[in-house]
Amino acid sequence: MRRLVVLGGSDGTISSFRAARRLGLGTICVDMRADAPGVREADEFLHLSTRDVEAVTAALRDRDDVAGLLAPGSDINLPALAEVAGRLGLPGGLPPAALRASTDKAYFRQVCERLGLDGPAHVSGSAERVRREAVRLGFPVIVKPVDSGSSRGITVCAGAGELGPATEAAAAASPSATVIAEELVTGQDLCGEAFLQDGEVALLGLSDRVVEAPRVVAVGHDMAPRDPDLTKEVTRQLELVCAEVGYTDGPLNLDLFVTGDGVVLIEMGARIGGNGMGEALGLMYGVDTVAAAVLLAVGERPDLTPRWSRHASVRMLRADRAGTLMALDGLPEARALPGVAGVLVTTSPGERVVPYTECRAKLGYVLASGASADEVARVLAEVEELVTVGVDAG
Repeated sequence: MRRLVVLGGSDGTISSFRAARRLGLGTICVDMRADAPGVREADEFLHLSTRDVEAVTAALRDRDDVAGLLAPGSDINLPALAEVAGRLGLPGGLPPAALRASTDKAYFRQVCERLGLDGPAHVSGSAERVRREAVRLGFPVIVKPVDSGSSRGITVCAGAGELGPATEAAAAASPSATVIAEELVTGQDLCGEAFLQDGEVALLGLSDRVVEAPRVVAVGHDMAPRDPDLTKEVTRQLELVCAEVGYTDGPLNLDLFVTGDGVVLIEMGARIGGNGMGEALGLMYGVDTVAAAVLLAVGERPDLTPRWSRHASVRMLRADRAGTLMALDGLPEARALPGVAGVLVTTSPGERVVPYTECRAKLGYVLASGASADEVARVLAEVEELVTVGVDAG
């Protein structure tokens, strides 16, 4: 049996393991955590750090059943993906510039600037440098690690006096201790999921981020057909960026704003989006986009022909306080609701949970789709009534 190697075992990998199984592929999960959610989904487990390229390469070098590599759900494993795929001559690698644009927010801003695309003024570097130089930016500014995800280390600063703690928090969340501060872009805050084929955007789904202020982490996403002019402009910018970095085929996850002046791309990742975004794109178009990414990873060309255009939403299952998860009640009833396309649970009763302040703290997510936004909203309201989270804070 041909096997797909999935780098990482976070909840964002689960849909890829299941898609590989549907395609008749065996799977190997590589992760340093034996209790990672994806480990339970895999046929084999390599208890290795995904960052230990030498060890991962050595473990796979003499196998003749490995067909390709995939690193879905997070940018953190993309460098290892590119390196291991290159060493072993496997499909699934990334061009160097596409890798850098996905893992370095400052470099992504440079790419957009070279192409003449609108974007915020910014400074990047060490925490000390950003703290010193960001005072020349227009406030408020948003301070982030250049190379971390899951909403870690992000702070919005109303004035220069807040830069010190913000830059230190961002540096602490950055593997390279590198920080970027950007003038805060305001407008319609959208997330995107796309799939490229032959250098063109074959599928594009734009979603409204559902946020419970004052937190910045999304509790859900509402993906819907958009104004044709907006879709055309996002497509134009994405194709320009992807051509510049040499990325022609595969999934793409992105953040953007629609302002009074137009579209501003904020960041991208050449991968399947986490938090159900990859699945939502498939629900929107009637295409198994996660399976398409798996096929591409093993060197096959997927069929990306849309079957329809619908609305799709994701809602995170989450705890409101720290403690031990006692129960997630109402899930069977939620799964049975018309319009619910899937319920993915990543945490079991008895495990420790924390409040949902970053994406990795979720307990799972619910996927729903329908012909209209109102139809999906009604389904999600029913899910909210049915599903209860029991946490023992003792």
